[in-house]
Amino acid sequence: MFNFYVVATPIGNLADITFRAVLTLKSVDLILCEDTRVAKILLDHYDIKTPRESYHARSTPGKIQAILDKVGEGKTMAMITDAGTPGISDPGSVLVAKIKERFGEKVKIIPIPGASALTTALSISGAHVSAFVFLGFLPHKKGRETLFREISDANRAYVFYESKHRVMKTLESLLLFCPDKKVFIARELTKIYEDVLVGSPKELLDYFSDNPDKIKGEFVLIVDAA
Repeated sequence: MFNFYVVATPIGNLADITFRAVLTLKSVDLILCEDTRVAKILLDHYDIKTPRESYHARSTPGKIQAILDKVGEGKTMAMITDAGTPGISDPGSVLVAKIKERFGEKVKIIPIPGASALTTALSISGAHVSAFVFLGFLPHKKGRETLFREISDANRAYVFYESKHRVMKTLESLLLFCPDKKVFIARELTKIYEDVLVGSPKELLDYFSDNPDKIKGEFVLIVDAA
């Protein structure tokens, strides 16, 4: 039986990596990275010399086949993403499915848990999260209005990621469809300019309109059920 490791890495602060993750990344034959240049910063910080290759959303079928062939040859691999846990709103889930499809129980998929923007944001939100819906990144066009109508009628929290390019548009949609919902925003979690905000869609829109310099980085939004 061969092992394939799915390794969580920090979402910002490089200290937020587990001892087990570092040991795993040092011990495998190859590390699959979303972006080898981004990964180099983390790997150099922990003096991890393991060879690395890219695997990301635009990887070709040929590249995926080459990875599968290496797994079949007995190469022990670890997969990391640029930040957080692979497979969570991330193309890592596709590769894991392909490995299971081709090798079945011959390859053991081993999770090395750690940071995730999803759980990090939920832990400090104060939202009612005994049950919640995670949407990843919202669609740009098709189905977008339907989603906001769904959020408006929901009796549970909704969590999703947003980029700096669309966060204002998203807040405008929340104001239109669910103006009375409480919204939690976490920006640049664990990083130097970490910012945490709670308010109505209008209050948050006003805040970012008055502070356009804050529309930077990566955002997690939680729309509370209450």
